[in-house]
Amino acid sequence: MHPIEHDDEPIVTPAPSPLPTTTVDPAAIEEAHAPAPTLPKVNARYIWFMVLAQFGVFMAFITPLAISLSIRVNELAPGREETLGYITGAGALFVMLTAPFMGVWSDRTRTRIGRRRPFMIGGMVVGVVSLIVMALAPSILVLGFGWVLAQWGWGTVLGNLQISTADRLPEEQRGKVAGLTGFATQVAPVIGVILTVGVTGNALLLFLLPGIVGVVLVTLFITLVHEDDSRDLPKETLTLGGLLRKYLYNPKRYPDFSWNWLGRFLFYFGLTLNTTFTAFFFANRLGVEVTEVAGIIATLGGVGVLAVTAGALGGGFLSDRFRRRKVFVVAGGALMASGMVLMAVSTDLPGLIAGSLIVSTGIGLFSAVDQALLLDVLPEKATDAGRFMGITGFATSIPQSVAPLVASSILLVGVTGDEKNYSLLFFIAAGLVLLGGLVILRIRSAR
Repeated sequence: MHPIEHDDEPIVTPAPSPLPTTTVDPAAIEEAHAPAPTLPKVNARYIWFMVLAQFGVFMAFITPLAISLSIRVNELAPGREETLGYITGAGALFVMLTAPFMGVWSDRTRTRIGRRRPFMIGGMVVGVVSLIVMALAPSILVLGFGWVLAQWGWGTVLGNLQISTADRLPEEQRGKVAGLTGFATQVAPVIGVILTVGVTGNALLLFLLPGIVGVVLVTLFITLVHEDDSRDLPKETLTLGGLLRKYLYNPKRYPDFSWNWLGRFLFYFGLTLNTTFTAFFFANRLGVEVTEVAGIIATLGGVGVLAVTAGALGGGFLSDRFRRRKVFVVAGGALMASGMVLMAVSTDLPGLIAGSLIVSTGIGLFSAVDQALLLDVLPEKATDAGRFMGITGFATSIPQSVAPLVASSILLVGVTGDEKNYSLLFFIAAGLVLLGGLVILRIRSAR
């Protein structure tokens, strides 16, 4: 099963519509394409502590999603596996609705330790409390509340780490850092699961061991990486109406950001179509029961992490070296599309595995370089980076919420009885990720 980055995201209602056209006001184009102030290169300390901090967040945050939540759901509601979907869906919805607000709040925070670090500290505290709540939850309702807290707390930490890269990274280092953090966030949940293998009978340790790693690594970033005092920055008072308007923006004013948003939306929509029914798809093509493909899926997931990592590191470093983003993003979409087509037409295990690994490599390549490209085209970095990073989150959260419902309908097209149209599903997914890459070519301010 291919890892989906929680990247690491509304715009007008909510997709960028109307799409950017040649009727854009010339003054707005000039402002949007004006060269951003040159940022100095960050040192190795910033890069490596950033990588470690994001590793820690994913260790603390995604390990429960990978194993701990499932164990607790089975304890509290045996035989009701669908409850896990309700819990994770509620958490995702909460974050989708609050992320832009948290970004705006971060942008306008004025403290001696900067704008981002207070939210990392507060988010980490909420995150640790959430782990304890989930570990000791006496009911499904409390467990669900704990997961919402986890999404909010650890999601706030991750969001501000990523906003920090928008604040600090110059163009020539964005691909490298995106590749390294992409690698870290892929391997963190795997190591987290390994770390908890021996304590599955102790709910508190099951949640807290990965959490302790997260706390230590995020604390290292907070204490050892300097952030400038923000008290002298301009202050802005927001009314409720003004805050709500921050959830929207004019796509014509920032067309390159809009094209990047749309490309990411299409990519994650196709990716979610591809991954939602992976186990059922393998069972269908191999003519076996779903329970019989669990081992194959687990092994493929582990190897897939290596493929994603190869794509992320290779694409990130090369995009910095050649100072080109778009070609790598298009290549990532094309690679994924070819892998999905191969899976759609395969009827044996070697073909399915080959297609899956090609898809995984494309995921790493697209997601890492697109993250660097996002930083290249992010509007108003000096004042509203958090707001626009929050808006970007909708490009992944909406597809992850809607695509599974769409996939269920696609599977029923042109079939009768118990048959499912997996080929059509994978062809549509391939078309979407390919289009997601091609849309990026419309960006004018980045190469």
